Amino acid sequence: MVDKSKRDRAEELRQQINYHNYRYYVLNSPVVSDYEYDLLMRELQELEAEHPGLLTPDSPTQRVGSQPAEAFVRVPHPAPILSLANAFDAGEVHDWFERISKLDDRVARADFTAEPKLDGLTVVLTYEDGVFTLGSTRGDGEYGEDITANLRTVRSLPLRIPVKQNDLEPPARLVVRGEAIIPREAFETMNRFLERDGQRTYVNPRNAASGALRQLDSSLTASRPISLLCYAIVDGEGPLPRKQWEALNYLQQLGFPVPKYVAHCEDLEQAVKVYEQMVGRRDELPYEVDGVVI
Repeated sequence: MVDKSKRDRAEELRQQINYHNYRYYVLNSPVVSDYEYDLLMRELQELEAEHPGLLTPDSPTQRVGSQPAEAFVRVPHPAPILSLANAFDAGEVHDWFERISKLDDRVARADFTAEPKLDGLTVVLTYEDGVFTLGSTRGDGEYGEDITANLRTVRSLPLRIPVKQNDLEPPARLVVRGEAIIPREAFETMNRFLERDGQRTYVNPRNAASGALRQLDSSLTASRPISLLCYAIVDGEGPLPRKQWEALNYLQQLGFPVPKYVAHCEDLEQAVKVYEQMVGRRDELPYEVDGVVI
């Protein structure tokens, strides 16, 4: 039987470390030094080693990687993880708008969200009672591969939501869609180290992120500078946002990293202008994008 004071201390340490990971990897605004962070992590590691019953799925000590898996298991998605339709100029965007306007007259009064189309590996994240329990690839849209152990190593992925103390109660179940990416600067640094060590380098960040997350040995995934950006709610229980702009704000409040450079547009013309501006400066963004999602 574990002493209650030690159980409470382990829970307090988990909350503190998860919050500091959020400050560092999501907000890029740490509030403690590396030394202070390491002391908290060391204390939690020692507590869990002394009392294995204290180990929980959301413990930040589990981010380092686990025993290699023999194979990936296919898992069903709760709703189809669809791909996007393409438009190659403003005229095709207007054609799309006219088609959907005929399906529902509310379209004519709709506002829009314009956001970067991230060029990475699509992932589907499941949370139960606020705890991350399953992560998978998109796969064929109906089934994906279970890469939970690998995704746990991604520092910007919240292991428990909400990450910080606020008035939000986590849904009993929440399924989120996101993109695993490697930022440009981190990608260039990684390739320099790989080349220095005589290892194979990668052609682009997308291939690097995809290859790292589909390693059977999650410790190899942990060695890669993978980041996460979340942008959609796939499924869930309870009252959830129905508009995209509201969904992005809700995910951010829960502690998920969400894309920057997102615009809330009053009408389609404004969304098209955002597209033209973003495409014109795509090389200035900190990560690879291959278009704009409206």
